[in-house]
Amino acid sequence: MDKKNINKNSDENPKLEDKDINDDPEKEVKNEDPSPEEKVNELEDKLARAYAEMENQRRRYEKEKDDAFEYGGFAFARETLNLLDNLDRSRISIENDDKLKNSDSLKKILEHLDIIKNDMISIFKKNHIEQIETLNKKLNPNFHQAMMEVEDDAKEPGTIVQEIQSGYMMKDRLLRPALVAVSKKVNKSEKGNEMAENKEKNNEK
Repeated sequence: MDKKNINKNSDENPKLEDKDINDDPEKEVKNEDPSPEEKVNELEDKLARAYAEMENQRRRYEKEKDDAFEYGGFAFARETLNLLDNLDRSRISIENDDKLKNSDSLKKILEHLDIIKNDMISIFKKNHIEQIETLNKKLNPNFHQAMMEVEDDAKEPGTIVQEIQSGYMMKDRLLRPALVAVSKKVNKSEKGNEMAENKEKNNEK
């Protein structure tokens, strides 16, 4: 074979040089395996998180257990208050009965009702259930619910002048608020108009 042709072919097909694999970013292989120290730190972090979660669950369980012990009869106590309300209503109804007024039977019935009510209140107190004070106290939305206003210049506005329904606490929790009437200042313009109207009516008569 002609040497010229061999050289020519060799020139036309130059030998490709091997490329370093590191020159190609797509073929670059990185070694990112964590070191033993990093693995230990990761495990310690996981253990700390797991321990913190267990502690939170334990505290929640302890709180739920304490609440169940302290306030387990909360719903029952609130329902039982209806018995006291019914006793009071019964007393009022019997006192207003014309057939029983000023009779020995009325006195005996009222005495028995008072004994029952006092026994119930005593049981409530043993279970840390106390009646909320109302009369002549300032209205406190945390314990009282105002149902109406009564004009009264003799008292500070917002003072409780009437208890409509008793309220009760169970330890530091509200069983039910007291329903009350509170005082407000007399509206002088309305009072003046009312007096004028009454005067006109008297003159007409």
